[in-house]
Amino acid sequence: MTREDVQFDSDGTTVRGWFYAPDGPGPHPTVVLAGGWCYVRELVMPHYAEEFARRGIAALVFDYRNLGVSDGEPRQHLDPWMQITDYQCALSYVETREDVDASRLGAWGISYSGGHVVVLAAIDPRVRAIVSQIPVVDGYENMRRVHGTMGYRALWSRVLEDRAARYHDPAARLHIPHATAEPARDLSTWPFPETFHTFRALKETDAPLYENSSTVQSVDLLLNYDIVPFARRVYDTPVLMIVAEGDDLTLWDLEIGAYNALPTAKKRLHVLPHTTHMTLYSDRAKLAVAADQAGEWFVAHLAPSTPAVTTGADTRQQT
Repeated sequence: MTREDVQFDSDGTTVRGWFYAPDGPGPHPTVVLAGGWCYVRELVMPHYAEEFARRGIAALVFDYRNLGVSDGEPRQHLDPWMQITDYQCALSYVETREDVDASRLGAWGISYSGGHVVVLAAIDPRVRAIVSQIPVVDGYENMRRVHGTMGYRALWSRVLEDRAARYHDPAARLHIPHATAEPARDLSTWPFPETFHTFRALKETDAPLYENSSTVQSVDLLLNYDIVPFARRVYDTPVLMIVAEGDDLTLWDLEIGAYNALPTAKKRLHVLPHTTHMTLYSDRAKLAVAADQAGEWFVAHLAPSTPAVTTGADTRQQT
């Protein structure tokens, strides 16, 4: 396989990424991939892209605007609809490549982007299959539950403080840590010590551009994020949802509820046992299992002359 530095335009902003091309002649089926909350492309996505390329599927891994090596201001600002637009522009970019088969495009996402790809499946007919891994489903419910009553009061107070600051001076926006080592003392978006320690370690090894910060407005936008209305519109697109058993960060019961809301019969739920949200970043063995599942799904649904359609929770049937 080869890896190429690429860039494309998204609403007038330059977005940058890596294009992984399989060995052999194209045009190839292609999957677009992006990260979750405050992540940059070095964080685990290359492992999936390389797995797909080994199976004959090209992959485009990119940083959203405002993050990593992509352009855009304000930095560390996460607007889910802007990110979904970045995914759509990534699809538009790969459609222009001679080594890509534009009739066989897929999308992969993890955590926040795991929710984004469900939305894509509902609103963009170019997407012929998706893999949604440990997705954020309902930002409001997620924040209420992981912060608890007192923590959520503090979070809401910070959101209101930011709204007032931006009204008086748009440049005076506030920022909030992604995670902290002592969430009972220090407010953050995702109040889990393991999140703080995992990403601090990954910054030292794989992802030097990772920043433990986002705009507070990013949290404000998260509180209005809900993929279930879009999940109900996914009638025929094949969907693999990968869930970590007992995930209490993005809440596996909400994830399974979103899976059950999908009307498509071409769906499969894969629950990874003895796995947490964060070990899918830090444990390469668990990451390899998830990448294998995702690669198998995309081969089944994007590779030519493939009769298999996988349906149900960890079941398979021929159609």
